[in-house]
Amino acid sequence: MDHNLVRELGQQLRVDAVRAAAAAGSGHPASAMSAADLMAVLLAEYLRYDFSAPGYPGNDHLIFSKGHASPLFYAMYRAAGAIDDRELLSFRKLGSRLEGHPTPRLPWVDVATGSLGLGLPVGVGLAMAARRPQRLPYRVWVLCGDGELAEGSMWEAFEHAGHERLDNLTAIVDVSRPGQRGETRHGRDIAAYARRMGAFGWRTIEVDGHDVDAVDRACAEAVSTQGQPVAMIARTVTGKGVAAVENAEDAHGKPLPEPDQAIAELGGVRDIRVAVHPPQAASEPPRPAGSGSRPDLPGYETGESVATRTAVGEALAAVGGARADVVVLDGEVGNSTGTDLFARRHPDRFFECYAAEQQMVAAALGMQVRGLVPFAATFAAFFTRAFDVVRMAAISRANLKLVGSNAGVSTGEDGPSQMGLEDVAMFRAVRGSVVLCPCDANQTAALVAEMAAAQGISYLRVAGRATPVIYEPGEKFPVGGSKVLRSSDADLVTIVAAGVTVHEALSAAGALAADGISARVIDLYSVKPVDTRTLRAAAEATESFVTVEDHWPEGGLGDAVLAAFGDGSQPPRVTKLAPHTMPGSATPAEQLHVAGIDAKAIEAAVRALREISR
Repeated sequence: MDHNLVRELGQQLRVDAVRAAAAAGSGHPASAMSAADLMAVLLAEYLRYDFSAPGYPGNDHLIFSKGHASPLFYAMYRAAGAIDDRELLSFRKLGSRLEGHPTPRLPWVDVATGSLGLGLPVGVGLAMAARRPQRLPYRVWVLCGDGELAEGSMWEAFEHAGHERLDNLTAIVDVSRPGQRGETRHGRDIAAYARRMGAFGWRTIEVDGHDVDAVDRACAEAVSTQGQPVAMIARTVTGKGVAAVENAEDAHGKPLPEPDQAIAELGGVRDIRVAVHPPQAASEPPRPAGSGSRPDLPGYETGESVATRTAVGEALAAVGGARADVVVLDGEVGNSTGTDLFARRHPDRFFECYAAEQQMVAAALGMQVRGLVPFAATFAAFFTRAFDVVRMAAISRANLKLVGSNAGVSTGEDGPSQMGLEDVAMFRAVRGSVVLCPCDANQTAALVAEMAAAQGISYLRVAGRATPVIYEPGEKFPVGGSKVLRSSDADLVTIVAAGVTVHEALSAAGALAADGISARVIDLYSVKPVDTRTLRAAAEATESFVTVEDHWPEGGLGDAVLAAFGDGSQPPRVTKLAPHTMPGSATPAEQLHVAGIDAKAIEAAVRALREISR
């Protein structure tokens, strides 16, 4: 490697970062300048990538966990000939692919970053996918900032990568000292970071991030290391090369004050083009015999009682038998989520992520980059810890399947810490998401297959208690649909339910019918997208609704039903039944009663609506 040329390339990357931010009038050029020499060495010598074929399975993966340094990322693309100067200077402008933080609108960006602490956990997932099940030769490089090392998700990633001995993963840590408002936790004490990372089983290399020779040796050592991931911990200077912003604590997140002067100080505009090394030869993993066939889903007899979470595991095992691209990740609750059955049937495609929900969902996000279809499962309540990963996955237009078990007060004696009562609202708020809430085992199995076939972020909400099977095996449940379980021309009210409350609604409707009160019952298993047509037809026929859900009233099923009338359509009179007080420990039946969402409560609500209507 011609080190003099690489030094010039580092200066070019700095100049282009300054130029891009100046053209935008915003950005983080000083944060980009600190890592320019690190990225110059990587681009010129160690990255193996075909920019004309970003989906090639042998390509290395470069993730900017330090996403605000995007001007550096885009400057690298110009140096590689992937974008031209005109596009570089469109940075942050309306319609530009070069957004303020990287997104997959650019074909060479794997996932959206910018929320600190995301990139390394995603890189762990990509590295795991290369090891198994795909067995590919690529390496994962992640540029991290020292400020984001305060994020807990980073340390979940460091520990999991060390546990998995991911020697195809290298974290390049840019320790430049100033954060947004002052010095980062350990300043430039790179030994402090090395001790912590080393404790998690990483090989650590401390290096001067502006010494091209030293960076070259560190990269070579990283590539040759076997049996453990590598952290290159680089001491750098924010705003390197421009005296006005070097090591300045007030230079974060703003263009340089005198960009033309800064460019001159850096030696002027350059036009170095780098012939990036081609990737190692690789092909897409072969698909085993039978892959792509329709899954032989489990079937359950009507009348028997089966927990929907049990059906998840059996359905996943069946879908995994038909689709070699399906993988499952679990948060060390496989005997509760049902995923332990998948682990026994398809061990090469099961990943135990332990009680580290941010890492679990981020690893799934990384795996879907490689075309895998990841299902990640834990208790519904614990997805709250990983919501930022899900939010960023939506920006990435990612393909994620999430399964939350033990949802709602019907969880019973474990009490409120284990009850997912916010999950429907949380996932409904995710752009483009699908939220599904099955009420029996056959419906659950069908929806697992629907999720596997769909694109985008899907969430399946299941319960721990056994519920009666009411649907026949093989019945279809399309996303966006619903099932009308009881109806007649004499219906006076519509009861809308999902999950465990469907059975309570049916019981209530039966009791009401004995008194001559006819109630329509809708199983709204697709909470998002909602079956607007069926709901509007019911509103025209009955004028009054009772919605009943095992979820807080804010943002759940009741709000989803009301949203179906948000375009100005005449809404029905609605009574929303949902838990309103903090539950304690009690049996599932007692919980439903205290929450006011059991059959008795539904019956009372219908009678009250009938009185109001008279």
